[in-house]
Amino acid sequence: MSSSEIGDLRVDGARLWDTLMQLAEIGATPRGGSNRQALTDDDKRGRDLFVRWCEEAGCSVEVDQIGNIFARRSGEAQADPVLLGSHLDTQPTGGRFDGVYGVLAGLEVVRTLNERDVHTRAPLEIAVWTNEEGSRFTPAMLGSGVWSGVFDLSETRAIEDKQGLCLGDELARIGYAGEAPARARPLRAAFEVHIEQGPILEREDLQIGVVTGIQGLRWYDVSLVGEPCHAGPTPMEGRRDPFRALPPILDGCYALAEQYAPWGRATFGDIRAEPGSRNTVPERVILNADLRHPDAEVLDEMDTALRALVRKEAEAHAVEGRVDEHWHMPVTTFAPECVDAVRGATERLGYSHMEMVSGAGHDSLYVAGVAPTSMIFVPCEGGVSHNEGEQASPDDLEAGCNVLLHAALDMASRE
Repeated sequence: MSSSEIGDLRVDGARLWDTLMQLAEIGATPRGGSNRQALTDDDKRGRDLFVRWCEEAGCSVEVDQIGNIFARRSGEAQADPVLLGSHLDTQPTGGRFDGVYGVLAGLEVVRTLNERDVHTRAPLEIAVWTNEEGSRFTPAMLGSGVWSGVFDLSETRAIEDKQGLCLGDELARIGYAGEAPARARPLRAAFEVHIEQGPILEREDLQIGVVTGIQGLRWYDVSLVGEPCHAGPTPMEGRRDPFRALPPILDGCYALAEQYAPWGRATFGDIRAEPGSRNTVPERVILNADLRHPDAEVLDEMDTALRALVRKEAEAHAVEGRVDEHWHMPVTTFAPECVDAVRGATERLGYSHMEMVSGAGHDSLYVAGVAPTSMIFVPCEGGVSHNEGEQASPDDLEAGCNVLLHAALDMASRE
């Protein structure tokens, strides 16, 4: 195929949409979403269907010891592969596009190349990463984390869900405890196309996000410890009530996000009181806090400020304050050659676009630690994700897949 013919190559958007809708029927929810939590029976059914589609497309399929799936389309040379992929697992009330779009866009790239008899110098692989969402087994991104060496395989396989079921046992039960080593190997490049999960592209009326990196985050458990006492007889001025210290801590964190706008983020996903009795001043209040920023130095400053804030407010309200970091996801900068490949493909195809940083974590974060990586974003309606109402337009999904196709062809053709 000539270079001009390669330039004219486009995916079949209708086929991509149909494939997405077929997979969405597995674990379909009453309100139009998907519930295929990691290593459930529906996750197995989704994986089985994907594997069948890949084998029909002529790919060889391999599963590693943490359940990651790799479907390979051979190349003309003994070269490191270009990896395309994301995840098939969902939130309990997830949508039809988060993760699965990146997997099935990779499949559509392979189908398009087969259809047009286009051969690449380097092989292409489609990856399905295990337990990206972290909704059943925590933390998130376990499959890519083990593969990239961030998490230990044995420790990860021993993780239990809320019912006490072990990840390793569940892998075996659904038939995806593979034999291939769960460790990174050389890749020429890795690309993940994904819905944005935010409102920026839609607000700017742009079709493609050229993603240059992923912002960092820190998860904390903030504990405030006071003295339990009766809600009635104990005067207000005599109490050591941990809740009194909480509002200024919340306000202070929101102020931090505003101070470091527009990318600063502060979120409180869970607050609980112990012992949790209606007529007892609690002994302990535990706040789950999430701080994010794409600049590592700024994120460190936010961390320092949070710890100082908790010390100050705990002392002011005669309670004990403690900050425990639960998880630190470092700021990730994507490989310039992969970002350039995405940008170049987008410009050649004529799509409106902007450079941006991902506000959410993705498997590409861990992959980027061991291989040249980048991402492609497309808009989602209202920026809504992790929600049954998640929507993306067929035109935007097709555009993102076309960018994926041409970025992959670019990297797969290099010497």
